[in-house]
Amino acid sequence: MNPTLRIAELRERIHYHNHRYYILDSPEISDLSYDLLLRELEFLEKQYPHLQTADSPTARPGSAPQENFGKVSHSPPMLSLANAFNTEELGEFNQRVCTLLGESSIAYICEPKLDGLAVSVSYVHGQLIRGSSRGNGEMGEDITRNILTLQNLPKKLGGEAGACELLELRGEVFIQKADFQKLNASRSQLGEPLFANPRNAAAGSLRQLDARISAERPLSVFLYEVAKGKTFASHLQKLEWMENHGLPINPLRFYARRLEEVETFYNQLLQQRATLPYEMDGLVIKVDCTTLRERLGEASKNPRWAVAYKFPAEEVETLVEDIQVSVGRTGVLTPFALLRPVMVGGACISRATLHNEEELARKDIRMGDWVFVRRAGDVIPEVIAPISSRRTGNERPFSFPKQCPSCQAAVNPTTRRCTGPSCPAQLSAKLFHFGSKTAMDIEGLGEQRCEQLISSGLVKRLVDIYGLNFSQLMALPRMGKKSCQNLLSAIELSKTRPLARFIFALGIHQVGEITAKTLAAVFQNMEALMQATSEQLTTIHDIGPEVAREILEHFSAVDNRQLVDDLLAAGIAFPTESFQPTESFSPLRGKRIVLTGSLRTMSREQAKMEIEKRGGKTMASVSAKIDWVVAGEEAGLKLQKAKALGLQLLDEQQLKRLLESSPYEELMSK
Repeated sequence: MNPTLRIAELRERIHYHNHRYYILDSPEISDLSYDLLLRELEFLEKQYPHLQTADSPTARPGSAPQENFGKVSHSPPMLSLANAFNTEELGEFNQRVCTLLGESSIAYICEPKLDGLAVSVSYVHGQLIRGSSRGNGEMGEDITRNILTLQNLPKKLGGEAGACELLELRGEVFIQKADFQKLNASRSQLGEPLFANPRNAAAGSLRQLDARISAERPLSVFLYEVAKGKTFASHLQKLEWMENHGLPINPLRFYARRLEEVETFYNQLLQQRATLPYEMDGLVIKVDCTTLRERLGEASKNPRWAVAYKFPAEEVETLVEDIQVSVGRTGVLTPFALLRPVMVGGACISRATLHNEEELARKDIRMGDWVFVRRAGDVIPEVIAPISSRRTGNERPFSFPKQCPSCQAAVNPTTRRCTGPSCPAQLSAKLFHFGSKTAMDIEGLGEQRCEQLISSGLVKRLVDIYGLNFSQLMALPRMGKKSCQNLLSAIELSKTRPLARFIFALGIHQVGEITAKTLAAVFQNMEALMQATSEQLTTIHDIGPEVAREILEHFSAVDNRQLVDDLLAAGIAFPTESFQPTESFSPLRGKRIVLTGSLRTMSREQAKMEIEKRGGKTMASVSAKIDWVVAGEEAGLKLQKAKALGLQLLDEQQLKRLLESSPYEELMSK
């Protein structure tokens, strides 16, 4: 892995998703997927501090404010929170806090983590005079006119609060579940597009240029912080003071004297999650004492004194109204369920993947079944299991079609693949994959656009995308002048993508992003790759006989070789890249390893990097599937759990011996 390239790629992807989440209010990935990208970037930047930059997503939260709004500077900055996804990570947060403060136990304030839009509001002598969004944490958007439409936010304060020369408060604007359903029902009747979830509805409503639209939306706000104007000895005092002065505060909060009480409240809140009137995705845990907060300070864009303890994936019940199949780029038919629409994890879900025939049979999902649906980590939710107790006998097992639903060609009964040589669904899926973010990155080439280009006859082969012109695109329905220009610019820009992305974009079976990077590192150009022999391929680290066979079969097809030649002739050229050698042997390869405690000779981040360079996998939590647990000094909960499970323990010296026993070798055997 070239850290420079990977860091650049992660920053690009995170900036893109920040823009979709904060500016367009239309996210493409789940919060968990985003968090994992950000964690990887934070890890790499710690390992390679010379690659850190001021504009990195790790340096500031959110996204730049829109130009349509005035700008508001945040001082102090509006920081985002680090996340904890399980008990072990929460324990690590608590241990860090206690260690830094030299205390054995810390008192925390726990509040529900609402899924809305972070805002700052300012009062001058009790009069509400300004409202702004978080933006990138340092600079937000001036949305004062929209903030003034919030019904539960006082426009005038009295008493001690009204006497403050400047009182700056921070909070979260949201839409309650019932109001969200009414809003979408109204939009449906008017033929307007529905909001994906309450968070998007709240963000889109509050960031309208016409404040009258904001006033029509059922927006609410809960405040949780006093940024300027008055100081307090504790966070609990702060919340009570705001509440006593008529400011909207979430009444659901808990004072925990120790970590065990935090866990108890978390579990209680998790059980109440479905019955609460608003969406939330976890618990915010804050050190209560103001003095201790000041001692802890901040780390990058996150305060050291707070963490967001995320809830696990949400599961709900709904009805399978039908089961259909989609046709992928290799012709494989994949079953999916059409569901009675239901809210899952803050999004309205009407379809879910059933993965493949084996998984469908294993779970025994039938048309007419009531099922559990989960949405976690993946954009497309999945059906977990049928609720057998609710079966009436009218449920119908699904049978794969004998003909492709797209081109009516025969379906191979063994492989469940469409045999049609010119199947429109396959071509559409190939084109979508070719232009996807991690392939040729052609912005604007979404699934619907791919289908439109193919059904119109403008694209009959992948290479046709590079022959499109302005007049052709303008003739398509719902295609404006700016959209045409943007798409053509994105297509032209894609001609300069790296070789690894091009290899991945070709859609060779079993060749993912990592394998594509390895192939690019070894062969350096497409001609060498297309001429590669089985022996050459199988001697490459991490490419086995099966993957080698898929590569050989792909390039043995005349059409596939011709497509590469035509794409290169269309102007695709690859920038010069430098590739790094990779480990070819190590006793760490394939091992699942957990690091706990502090190491003397290296940081835990450095240890993780060295393990992963040698083919090992560093895991966040301890389970029975872990091979080794490396215990450093002051190891805590993870070490206790490892001992209870009887896992093999290593000390730092044993880890170093394993690291030193893995010599570097070139990617290709000489």
